[in-house]
Amino acid sequence: MKSVRYIFLTAVAVLLAACGRQQSDLSGFTERIYEPRYASGFELLGAQCFDSRLLRVTASWQGGESSETKLLILRGGDEVPAGFDGQVLTGEACRIVCMSSSHVALLDALGEVARVVGVSGIDFISNPYVVENRDKVLDVGYDGNVNYERLVALAPDLVLLYGVGGASAMEPKLRELGIPFVYIGEYLEESPLGKAEWLVAIGELVGKRPAAEAVFRAIPEHYDALKHKAAQATSVRPRVMLNTPYNDVWFMASTGSYMARLIADAGGEYVYRANTSNRSLPVDLEQARLLVDGADVWLNTGACSTLAELRRAVPKFADVACVQNGAVWNCDRRLNPSGGNDFWESGVVHPDLVLRDLIKIFHPELVDEPFVYYRKLE
Repeated sequence: MKSVRYIFLTAVAVLLAACGRQQSDLSGFTERIYEPRYASGFELLGAQCFDSRLLRVTASWQGGESSETKLLILRGGDEVPAGFDGQVLTGEACRIVCMSSSHVALLDALGEVARVVGVSGIDFISNPYVVENRDKVLDVGYDGNVNYERLVALAPDLVLLYGVGGASAMEPKLRELGIPFVYIGEYLEESPLGKAEWLVAIGELVGKRPAAEAVFRAIPEHYDALKHKAAQATSVRPRVMLNTPYNDVWFMASTGSYMARLIADAGGEYVYRANTSNRSLPVDLEQARLLVDGADVWLNTGACSTLAELRRAVPKFADVACVQNGAVWNCDRRLNPSGGNDFWESGVVHPDLVLRDLIKIFHPELVDEPFVYYRKLE
């Protein structure tokens, strides 16, 4: 019996030695813990005999397609691999600061919004938990004007960042303070379902990835069922115009963009086909007039909440058919008193509900449910 026990203990010792609790470098992190189906901006990797996970964000900011940032989620007594230069989160993130309202929505969809202790621009956030708990959730300010004293006092385990045109200005100070951070790049995803799939990455951060996968799984199922219903519509596919001008320049989304995909999936046709890039491009007002003239429906009119405001904002467009027929809609049904728009918050994790709204606009005979995000301008 002693010899059997000796052999067993020896085998265990050899196994532990082979695995080790310290990965010599990151080369062992090759196991794909989760394979995104729609999102292109993140990977979740593991290593044999390692409980830790590596969140690799492949595009951390707009225009930074070749940028890459890493967060090692250290678990089970594992040690940081030698030479690792990314961020390290030990265990799960229990106290989180969100620099974007969409980050709050992602946590809320997982039932984990109570982990949020700090936000940026609290007045513009629609989430009920944040609104009702302003004594527990504090405003840390904006990217270029952050109250670091308050941020430190919150003792966050993790700060969720985003970048526009480059790395966040908060990076150097967070490194100095030793506060871990990670970029959440859902806003860079062109796929509506790709945005929502960042739920899984968030789930890993809070130690709830299997539950996050289950929450996300239901979203494409509902989305695809609605898309199929729209494809069966017998009514004409309406031609759809987007946006209003900013300083006399009209930015038009690309044909592969978030809104263009939603329009197509809802049974509509986006009027601007010239932009096949991966970003919005400007058109002058003369070209915009031609596009609006060819549209049956006009969506996303920005700050214009009535037809009268739209006519004042773009008086040269007051006589177009969309305006004359009242076929103008804005995504501002869930606007809070300070102007925060829940379309850009919870809408990120509910692309199926956004799609249903658009189907109701384009093919009203197909949808009985009330609008969630869209409202007709009167």
